Amino acid sequence: MTRETIYLVQAYTEGKRARLNADTPIRCKSPEAARKTAERLATTKAGVVAFSTSGDAELGEYDDEPMVFLKIGRLPAQFQEQ
Repeated sequence: MTRETIYLVQAYTEGKRARLNADTPIRCKSPEAARKTAERLATTKAGVVAFSTSGDAELGEYDDEPMVFLKIGRLPAQFQEQ
C-alpha cells in the first residue's frame, strides 16, 4: 500500500440561475503548480479551488477531507466552510 499526495484544481463556471457547474478537475505536479493554475483560471471562471488529498491510488482510497490551500471567487458550500 503506497500513499501518494495529489494536487488538484477544481474550477466552476456559472450556469443558469447563477448555479455553479464544476469543470473537469485538473491534476497538477506540485502545490505551486496547482496555485499557478488556479490563479490563471480565476480570471475566466466564477470560482476556483486548489487542494491536495492523500491516499492509495491502487485501491482508490483517498482522505475524506482534502487540504484546501487556495480559494478564489464563488464556490459551493462545501468549500466555503474550510
